Amino acid sequence: MTLLRTLFGAKKILGRSVAAASTSQRAALSAPKGFLAVYVGEGQKKRYVVPVSYLSQPSFQALLSKSEEEFGFHHPMGGLTIPCPEDTFITVTSQLQ
Repeated sequence: MTLLRTLFGAKKILGRSVAAASTSQRAALSAPKGFLAVYVGEGQKKRYVVPVSYLSQPSFQALLSKSEEEFGFHHPMGGLTIPCPEDTFITVTSQLQ
């Protein structure tokens, strides 16, 4: 997956999510500038806010590929959902910091 495709996909998902949300929901969906909100987990999803710089990292792109395979551009949480165990996500992102 190319970085451009990854960025486009993330923007498409988040743009649609925020546009469809009410004002109070937008505040909950939004992330600070330079960050991206993602939902992680296999059952109950937990929200994480990560730097957009992670999008260019191969290990994070592998997680995004899993997300694309499972959800395409239709994410159940209204934002980017990564279908992996929370501990796997934490392991991958802790190596990026």
